[in-house]
Formats: sequence, C-alpha cells, structure tokens
Amino acid sequence: MSDQPTEDDIYRRANEKARNRKIARDKMLAGKTREKGLLIVHTGKGKGKSTAAFGLALRAIGNGMRVGIVQYVKGKWETGERPILERFPEQVEIRTMGEGFSWDTQDRARDIRAAEAAWAASREMIEACRASPPKYDLIVLDELNIPLRYDHLPIADVVACLAAKPEMLHVVVTGRNAKPELIEIADLVTEMTMIKHPFREQGVKAQKGIEF
Repeated sequence: MSDQPTEDDIYRRANEKARNRKIARDKMLAGKTREKGLLIVHTGKGKGKSTAAFGLALRAIGNGMRVGIVQYVKGKWETGERPILERFPEQVEIRTMGEGFSWDTQDRARDIRAAEAAWAASREMIEACRASPPKYDLIVLDELNIPLRYDHLPIADVVACLAAKPEMLHVVVTGRNAKPELIEIADLVTEMTMIKHPFREQGVKAQKGIEF
C-alpha cells in the first residue's frame, strides 16, 4: 500500500491549515478595536510614493471622506491625477504650491518662500480639522519630504504640528529621504525600493500616465 498521500488527503490538510489560519487571524483581529487618524509616510528612492498617496485619496473619496491635498513641488506640472480629483469639488481641495525641484529653480530663497507658503497652507488645513465637523478626513502633503531634506522648513516645527494633529485626521507625507524625526512619530512608514527603473536602465524619459 502506497505511503503517498492521496489527493483527498492533500486537500483535507490544506483545508485544515486554512481553518487554523482563519482562527488565528480572527483571534488577532478581535483585539484590534482602536480607531485613530494615522500619520503615514511614503519614502524611499523607488517610484510610487505619490502614486500610492493619491490612491489613498481616491479610496477616501469612494468612502465619502473629505480630502485636502498640498503639492509642495509639482505645482507647475500638469499631472494626470489632478483633473480626476477636481471632479469631486465637494470632497477634495487641492493647493498646488510648488515651484518645481530645487535644481530647476536654482534659487534657494525662492524655494524657501515656496516651502513656507505650502507649509502655511498645510497648517491651515490641519487646523480646519479641529472644528466639528472637521473640514477634512485625509490630508496629503505631497513631496513635503523634499523641502525638509534641504532644510527649507524647520523639521522641529513640522514634527510638532503633525504630532499634535487632530486625533481622527489621517495625514500622508510623501517624498524620498524622510527625516528620522518624522519617521519616529509616524504610525505607518513605507519605503519604496527601486529595483529597476527605465530612466536609469534604458534612458527612457518620464512617461505620460505613469510618472505624471
């Protein structure tokens, strides 16, 4: 008689493992009852930081939530997500504050002024969420990590404001080279890792619908 398991044996064992996984997961989820607004950071050298943040914005819209967006760098870019988000004026407010990347402007004083204006708009949005009802449920600070990296904004002020945000407000910060102080206070941090990129590997320029 063969010692090899039959097909029925294989399916039965697989089903038992699946049941045990479900029991363990249900037990874990039973203890997760707390709700809070999250501070989320998307960083790293890989592509997808802003893309993921705007995906969260669309998910929030689909759930009837209100979204505020401040773009720190891409204000002059005609990005594909903007006209889509602008179709929901009752749920979304977008402030495009950027002057472009620092290597484009080559004017530190101008970059600092632009960063300060964008941060003032960000603080205004955050403070508007202390009202009842709050003005926004989710705020995306797109590429905030860029001016922080170049010390165009005082990291201590930004961290203090975000750490004291309204309890149920979700805030997403994007951009590579997130400061350790920001990572320390964040609830959720994702680092996008670049494995391959056509810009570097093949000399392919930024593609419409993919990069912008």
